[in-house]
Amino acid sequence: MTYKNDKIGAFVVPTGIGANIGGYAGDASPYARKFAQKNMLIVNPNVVNAGGFSGITDNMLYVEGYTLDSFFKGEINLIPSRNNRVGIIYDKSIPEEVINIHINTQNAVKAVYGIDIYGHIVTDESVGVDFYLSDSGISVGSVKNITTLELAAQKLINQGCDAIAIVCFFNEPETQNCQYSSGIGVDPVGGVEAIISHDISKMFRVPCAHSPAFKDYSICPDIVNPKSASEYITPTFLPCILLGLSQAPKISKSINEGINISNLDYLVMPYNSLGSVPVIEAVKKGIKVFAVKENKTELEVDKKIFNSFNCIVEVDTYDEVLSMI
Repeated sequence: MTYKNDKIGAFVVPTGIGANIGGYAGDASPYARKFAQKNMLIVNPNVVNAGGFSGITDNMLYVEGYTLDSFFKGEINLIPSRNNRVGIIYDKSIPEEVINIHINTQNAVKAVYGIDIYGHIVTDESVGVDFYLSDSGISVGSVKNITTLELAAQKLINQGCDAIAIVCFFNEPETQNCQYSSGIGVDPVGGVEAIISHDISKMFRVPCAHSPAFKDYSICPDIVNPKSASEYITPTFLPCILLGLSQAPKISKSINEGINISNLDYLVMPYNSLGSVPVIEAVKKGIKVFAVKENKTELEVDKKIFNSFNCIVEVDTYDEVLSMI
């Protein structure tokens, strides 16, 4: 099916599951950008976020995980939007000099790209973020004081913001996965970042995304793996989420506006990460799911979990999917 004469696809790489492609710092962007040349493309932030860079293009819809699940369930529609008014939340725990670097960054992004950044607010209390890798190698974590984020988000929304960028203070992640810089294993902060963005999306039904802040803002002088490199050449990862949120679709419960799940033509997923809501709902609704074998994860969930998997097509490469759509 089409929406306004345009085929629509979804290209998803879940966060924090050690995907070979998209498990690092925007390294799925080159693949997603090829798909977006062919049709309108829904992407989750993990696909295109790359620290000081972003793989986002004008033909992409930047949709956070909770909202993505709601879309696939048919609970909401997505209304394409440009130049959203973005408000930024900073965790009170972030040291002043680190917040200053982030403020300079948000001002630079506004000056260079013309993004409508309303401004920022600091939470009344510390957020309290913990993160770690589970025994199965998946990125997980917890948030001690999510309420202080919710109060800050409400203030920004009351002031007319369409989208919310969140920056919380994180302890240094190297002790969780010292091989991440070598392009091995799982991004240790991805799981708890999803918890934060899911909560704000669920409560306020606005686009949101999270960027971590670290006490050490020095630039790494070591040569690292290209897949991780974009996170090692900048003291802040804020630019990528501001670029994505500026054109994130608005969220509507009206069935008469925007893009509905019934408009979606296909979903592209890593080969063995098929247990998520988008895949389950796509199979229920008869939407074709491409499971790409060149992109494996720490999970072991392939199409065998479904009693009927006629909608799931296993392919070797993303290029092969491109040739099929």
